Amino acid sequence: MKIRISTIAMAFLLIAFFLPTLLHAQVPGFTDDVTDDVPIDGGLSLLVAAGVGYGAKKLRSRKKG
Repeated sequence: MKIRISTIAMAFLLIAFFLPTLLHAQVPGFTDDVTDDVPIDGGLSLLVAAGVGYGAKKLRSRKKG
């Protein structure tokens, strides 16, 4: 069971780190006006990483106790 949890955690980490780079492509039809663009990545990836770490900590403490 320990291998499965680490595999799932690794999959979530890979998705969290590589998904923003895959979704970075610009959609045709956008103008070059940069005042309308809003960066979403940055804090969001840190929140996802913190959530994965917190979930892993809770799973480990549940097994020990």
